[in-house]
Amino acid sequence: MTDTNVTTVFHGGPVVLADRVVDGFRVVVSDGRITAVEKDRKSTPRSAKIIDIGGAILTPGMVDIHIHGGGGADFMDATPEAVRTVCQTHLRHGTTTLFPTTTTGTIEQLESMFRACRTIQQLGEPTDYARIAGIHLYGPYFAEDKVGCHKKEHTRTPDPKEFQRYFKTGLVKIATCAAELPGASIFYRAAARNGCLITCGHSNSTYQEMAAAFRVGMRHVDHFWCVMSSVTSLRPRCGTPMQAGMEQFVLVEPEMSTEVIADGSHLSDELLNFAYRMKSAKKLCLVTDSSRALDQPPGRYKFGPLDDGDWFLNDGEVGRTLDGKNLASSVAGMDRMIRTMNRANGGALADTIRMASLTPAELTGVADTVGSIEVGKRADLIIWSPKLQIRSVFLGGNLAHGRVPAESRKIAAIK
Repeated sequence: MTDTNVTTVFHGGPVVLADRVVDGFRVVVSDGRITAVEKDRKSTPRSAKIIDIGGAILTPGMVDIHIHGGGGADFMDATPEAVRTVCQTHLRHGTTTLFPTTTTGTIEQLESMFRACRTIQQLGEPTDYARIAGIHLYGPYFAEDKVGCHKKEHTRTPDPKEFQRYFKTGLVKIATCAAELPGASIFYRAAARNGCLITCGHSNSTYQEMAAAFRVGMRHVDHFWCVMSSVTSLRPRCGTPMQAGMEQFVLVEPEMSTEVIADGSHLSDELLNFAYRMKSAKKLCLVTDSSRALDQPPGRYKFGPLDDGDWFLNDGEVGRTLDGKNLASSVAGMDRMIRTMNRANGGALADTIRMASLTPAELTGVADTVGSIEVGKRADLIIWSPKLQIRSVFLGGNLAHGRVPAESRKIAAIK
């Protein structure tokens, strides 16, 4: 572990900043914060600890805004132990800040999940698990024909008596509702008053319904191309002439952001590159949408609450419904999303990292403390191999996963 009372200097390899990759720089950390990002030329106090990354890559920690589970646990299991397991699992994959994401569920199940997340959040700064920045209220306000792998019986239209209970906790930072549902505009306005990133997901909404949602604050669409409206899906609902839907609205409206699951199973490299080119790294996020099957062997698992969630199959690469016909969340961490997107976008590493760090941090209002390597921000840092395999994860300057290179453990001064 690194001592936060000691100045720590990371140097010896490329540093990924918000808009570029730089060589010959060092990152200085003190008291858990980044205190300097500078040319690696100055002398260093002899009391400082030098971490030579040996030609590896230094990036900020990742921020995941859409995440259900990992390590055999789901946030909807609603116990502090399950919440901590998920957070520990994703830290090993490079996520240092996350937003636990609800599935569809009863009021009691959702409130239990909120209590469990608050319990972990109130423990203070974590040392070996990802930090909880707030909750993503995702289920239960989905369209029945776009429920995906979520439990259909628990979908419902938004009721102010219900959702105000969630907003009053102060934990909800991201709020999702299908735009075509009765009461969606009331939900969106309430989410706006509570400072949330307002999203539309699991929806078969038309372009006009998206425009109406936009007017009351909706600015984001969940997992692009997955369980969302399309010209084809709207035909049975709207007849002719054929209608535009969520895809067209997101691509036309500059203020809209969206996200992709870049696990190599949900979307092809061509679709990932298309989304990147159309929306840019400032409006596109990488998310895991990961289930409890992350880091677990192939087999059957519950999606959502362990007591009454529906079964899905982890085939070793992705989650699928038991009949094998549809996808059911991912079974991959953020490191895989980064490797896949970096291949798809032609190796634009700074943009790839931004989509998994600063962009989601900006959208959720936490970019003042996390999301990039900048002076004043938390020293959540990752050391990657040149092939983008994680070697070490640091939280607030402390080693939380992996190891410090052996040659770096000696306290010394740069001459």
